[in-house]
Amino acid sequence: MERKPPMRSSERRRTGTRFRACLATLLAISWPVASQVAAQEQPASSAALGEARLTAMTPLEQRQFGQRLAAWNALPRAEREARRARFLAWMQLPPDERAQLRALAVQIAAFPPERRQGLRAQFESLEEVQRRGWRLGPSLGRDYAALFPLLAYVPEAQQAPLLARLRVLDAAQRADLAVLVQRTPPQERSALRMELLAVPPATLAAWLKRRLDQ
Repeated sequence: MERKPPMRSSERRRTGTRFRACLATLLAISWPVASQVAAQEQPASSAALGEARLTAMTPLEQRQFGQRLAAWNALPRAEREARRARFLAWMQLPPDERAQLRALAVQIAAFPPERRQGLRAQFESLEEVQRRGWRLGPSLGRDYAALFPLLAYVPEAQQAPLLARLRVLDAAQRADLAVLVQRTPPQERSALRMELLAVPPATLAAWLKRRLDQ
């Protein structure tokens, strides 16, 4: 049997960094690693399900859904909003990152309880802005703190397009963008964000270089 060559130290560092980033994302969206790894459960709502899907349920399925809906409505409003935000964060992740996180969730489910608790405690020790940033996924989560001035107070209509644009950039380009954001006065960051969104993807690299050279 052919043996694989040993992993280089740089490869081990990249693999370890990626693992920690994926782990932080799982914790940020409160992934239920011990029991559910197929998908984050969507907040119960008859409106979300739709009338057609409800009528297609068997009587048993309708009773079970009614129980889940009652349990959902019994939660405090703040908890419902927090769970909804985590679910939406999960749905906004690229499919490849969701696949990586599902695989990692299976791996973590096999950890001893004390190890899972230790990982949770380490995550909870992070600052709030860091914990919130990891909801964007293992790639964007690493850059969230540096890009926070650009991502703060974004109008709702720009949120999804901005995240999509940032995911088009590679790590080096996001680092350049972070430098540009830090150089930009706070009162001009909204204009910078709109300019970023208006630039065609094919010319993003050239635009970043030109703006940094100004």
